[in-house]
Amino acid sequence: MRGADAMIARARHLLRRIWREDSGVAFIEFAYAAPVFLVLILVGIETANLALAHLRVSHLAMTVADNAGRTTSGVDEAHVYEVFAGAGVIGSGIEFEENGRLVLSSLEHNGRNGGNEGQTIVWQRCWGDLDIDPAYGVQGDGADDDSLPDGLGEPGNQIMALPDTAVMFVEATYDYQPIVGTGWFTPPQIRYESAFNVRGRMNNNITNTQSLTQLTCD
Repeated sequence: MRGADAMIARARHLLRRIWREDSGVAFIEFAYAAPVFLVLILVGIETANLALAHLRVSHLAMTVADNAGRTTSGVDEAHVYEVFAGAGVIGSGIEFEENGRLVLSSLEHNGRNGGNEGQTIVWQRCWGDLDIDPAYGVQGDGADDDSLPDGLGEPGNQIMALPDTAVMFVEATYDYQPIVGTGWFTPPQIRYESAFNVRGRMNNNITNTQSLTQLTCD
């Protein structure tokens, strides 16, 4: 009996030690908390990347419109290539060329009077692999009629060009490329528009002195 009592005593002692043992509590708490912290970190990274993408696309739209309006002697296809080359540098960090599109339109008064007076897209060029059409019109629209009476842009926020000048109007559209993945949210399409008046340009028609391939929107 003494042997049995001793075994029972040792078993009770062992159970009391196990009951008081807390060295693994921290590990268990970490196992529960780690997924939550990981999700928060990933959400933070994705949110920061999305904000950066918005900033880049907005900067692209504004820079392209600004640079396109800076040529004072006239505009050539070579100038358009240079403007889009600069856009490629700005958008390289988010792979804009592969996942986005820039639409550059030269908006002018159509020179008509009466019921046919309005705005016209004299020329239009596009850059980027994203398959998306210009939102407000294509080259030649409004040339002979009032199909673009209020210019380009969303209703209530349209841009118009005064007679004898032009406005460089840019649409920048980008399919957001997430860092983490698409399993937990639908990647948005980011879009910004910008417009700048040309600076003292006397001739707003586009030339092609180097016989370059036109970057049309077809």
